[in-house]
Amino acid sequence: MKRNAFIGITLSLLSFYNAGAQTISTAELKKHITILASDKMEGRGSGKKGGELAADYISSQFKVLKLVPRGDKVGYFQHFEVKNSGTHGAVDTTSRTTKNVIGYLDNGARETIVIGAHYDHLGMRHDGGSLDTSPLGKIHNGADDNASGVAGVLELAKYYSQNKEREKVNFLFICFSGEEMGLLGSKYFTDHPTIDLSKIDCMLNMDMVGRLPENKTLIVSGVGTSPSWGGILRKYESANLKVSFDSSGIGASDHTSFYLKNIPVLHFFTGSHNDYHKPGDDADKINYIGEQTVLQYIIQVISDVSAMPHLAFTHTKTNSNQSASVSMKVTMGIMPSYASDGNGLKVDAVSENKPAKRAGVLAGDVIVAIDDHKITDLHTYMEALNFYEKGASAQVKIRRGAETVTLTVQF
Repeated sequence: MKRNAFIGITLSLLSFYNAGAQTISTAELKKHITILASDKMEGRGSGKKGGELAADYISSQFKVLKLVPRGDKVGYFQHFEVKNSGTHGAVDTTSRTTKNVIGYLDNGARETIVIGAHYDHLGMRHDGGSLDTSPLGKIHNGADDNASGVAGVLELAKYYSQNKEREKVNFLFICFSGEEMGLLGSKYFTDHPTIDLSKIDCMLNMDMVGRLPENKTLIVSGVGTSPSWGGILRKYESANLKVSFDSSGIGASDHTSFYLKNIPVLHFFTGSHNDYHKPGDDADKINYIGEQTVLQYIIQVISDVSAMPHLAFTHTKTNSNQSASVSMKVTMGIMPSYASDGNGLKVDAVSENKPAKRAGVLAGDVIVAIDDHKITDLHTYMEALNFYEKGASAQVKIRRGAETVTLTVQF
């Protein structure tokens, strides 16, 4: 019902989406991110007005590219329910409807590569999660988190649908909702898939790919989910892009849902920054040339994957029963670093009014233990939290510079 608002925008993009378009365009990346991270989108809250506008925009682009709809009915949308958040600690048992946006490029192949990114963000702090000291009523535009990932999906969809080549794989392009509320959209899709999960070769997830730093380091997680990943990923490092690897298939983004279905995954991430989950995450701070470099790297990776037999899947760190048991029953309220040296989990940011903040955890701290659970990386951190219920407390050992401190965290 909101598509009319984007008729002008869609027509303006038609001139670019022509049969000869075969490159990743920084101008198009900027256009997509500027639209998705505009105040008109009101921070793209899941199931909120801005989130619905964003879903309509994404579906309009899929339509321009003539992707096959793979929603739950005849269109691009896959609908699901999310719970409303109560205010001031009140319990709210109501829910609202939101949607994933799904388009399919059928190359007549046996295998399909999923290329995904979440399009939701914090809205006007509709469901919490802000790191701003006084966030209520402020639009959290989420340019890097994760309009950058959605723009990446749209540009890759354009590339593969307009390059006049028929790759040896099909592509399923998915923009998820509900990620900020707990990976809800990707979990719903993997529990209610609109294609056969056994035909998915791998899932490539882009979450925060718009702030490639000066050291040109891209963080790629999930490298341990297939024995093939290591050789492919190292092959395409260059002077313009250095790559830091993390083996775990479990992390704080949508690739986790696919990993838990025994599908090889990769998560591409350019790192955290001071605007993470704050109103200042705006389009004018995006490194567009950096994101173009990241997408070109992903295209090279896909080129190798498409020429290979079905990727073998491997569990990371734990066996399948253990990995499937991670349920995120409690949270500390931190933004963890995705890069790990195996000596603890670095805290990139701390959310206001959350257990970690109340306990005195600071950005830059390194969590090395939670009670008797040794913490070496993001995976062991998430596994440790699985042992706690809301209301429980834990002694959290932290390395802070040259000191080691122990804080009591109340979940």
